[in-house]
Amino acid sequence: MSSPRDVLDALIAAHTDSRARAALEQACAEVAAGVSMTRFCSLFSMQSRSAGRGLLQPTDAERAAAQAALPGWEAELWTKLEAARVRLILARTDLAEESGRKAIDELFRFADQGELCALYRALAFLPGGERFAWQAAEGCRTNMLDVFTAVACDTPYPREHFDAVAWRQMVIKALFVGAPAWRIVGLDERLDEELARMALDLVEERRSAGREIQHELWLCLGKFGGDRALAALESELASQNIRGRRAAAYGLARAGAEKRLAELAETEPAGPVADAMRDALAGNSARTAFRALDPRLEN
Repeated sequence: MSSPRDVLDALIAAHTDSRARAALEQACAEVAAGVSMTRFCSLFSMQSRSAGRGLLQPTDAERAAAQAALPGWEAELWTKLEAARVRLILARTDLAEESGRKAIDELFRFADQGELCALYRALAFLPGGERFAWQAAEGCRTNMLDVFTAVACDTPYPREHFDAVAWRQMVIKALFVGAPAWRIVGLDERLDEELARMALDLVEERRSAGREIQHELWLCLGKFGGDRALAALESELASQNIRGRRAAAYGLARAGAEKRLAELAETEPAGPVADAMRDALAGNSARTAFRALDPRLEN
């Protein structure tokens, strides 16, 4: 099986131009040979001059290879610049040592917004990942959407290193800042009664204020919300919010209420809500089912 670094190398080779690759290879060779802290930080920052713009846009096969190399790593939304910066970090030969940790700390100390995104994407690749839990917690406090998303989404790091309190806070924060909660790796496995309670409190707060319910709130219940959750889901299905109704259909299936969902599906007119009901009843109710509801991915 390929290592995460090998897969990253393959992605960079396939999706960046020769000039960018040559510049990165030279910088990585310099880092691997040993550089001062100042030089390391400069090389990290300077990748913006040569790495290229835009997303990597990996193929389905490349995304599968990334998942196989590092379960939970989703490279779909990585930029070329982030990939180059992560690869530069991985060129260090001392990442498992104290000097490597200090070098990462130094990058965090001076990082701008784009550099922070790359650093948070890198955390899952680093040995002794628990050493960087403080930085990850800091990232979860930000209101910069792209930085928060780099911490919370498409990475196994929070699943592996956040305790229950930090995990729940991160998930709820994702709802507040508009990060794609369906991209939180491990969400289905780490649902619990307290997270469901917090999500249902938000539902009631928003309804009391006459505000629309974020459709991804229904991701946070699973089978842990009890009768309160079932009542909230049915109320959403009776609303006029099409996206919310589609999400609530998946929510009912996630709650184990397939029988009730089947009853509702019998009277639901043809359309996107009925389609979601059938999809959920067919067994597609994992967090990734909410991809179809993500307005950022709509054409």
